[in-house]
Amino acid sequence: MRRMFRADLHIHTCLSPCGDLSMVPGVIVDAACKKGLDAIGICDHNAAENVPAVRKAATKKSIAVLGGIEITSEEEVHILALFDDDEKLFELQKEVYDNLPGLNDEQAFGEQVVIDENDEVVDVNERLLIGATGLSLERIVEIVRSLSGLAIASHVDRESFGIIGHLGFIPEGLRLDALELSGRVSADEAGAILAPRGQQSRDLPLVTFSDAHYPEDVGKRWT
Repeated sequence: MRRMFRADLHIHTCLSPCGDLSMVPGVIVDAACKKGLDAIGICDHNAAENVPAVRKAATKKSIAVLGGIEITSEEEVHILALFDDDEKLFELQKEVYDNLPGLNDEQAFGEQVVIDENDEVVDVNERLLIGATGLSLERIVEIVRSLSGLAIASHVDRESFGIIGHLGFIPEGLRLDALELSGRVSADEAGAILAPRGQQSRDLPLVTFSDAHYPEDVGKRWT
């Protein structure tokens, strides 16, 4: 009998604004192992700098780490971009940084720290990672696909930063790989939400991940 494979591919580290400073690589990996996950995706807001440290922290564990970014489009829609190739991931990060205006306000959004595999702070990211990029939704998906990544619309059942909550529909021809449910609704309930939105909404696979900003949330939802 084959064992079920559990993946939570939407986890934030302490680099993400509004994330917990306890979300360091060692804590994330330990939480994922306790939940019996086989794979995790590190998807900070508009950045990927903590991915290598999480992967190194997981080297002695039986858990795979995929690198990702949760990108905010100019329409303020969140798109998960996932890669199994860090070179491609950091090509995308450069595109995001080149189109991300503003500086972080630590008083408002907290410190955005880059961590090594030993959970030590090695740098601080001063960009406004919580902000929207100047990249359109279509352009983000186009870049992700050109780099052989997966493009997944984040938490489509939520009003805030969800593609349906913001636009009311999924643009025809947008080459998404899947739609993510935040866990607030079941797949059946999501089907009822998506059905009126067009054929593409019905045809795309549905996945669900934790969108974890705190250790206790890691693995709350998995696919």
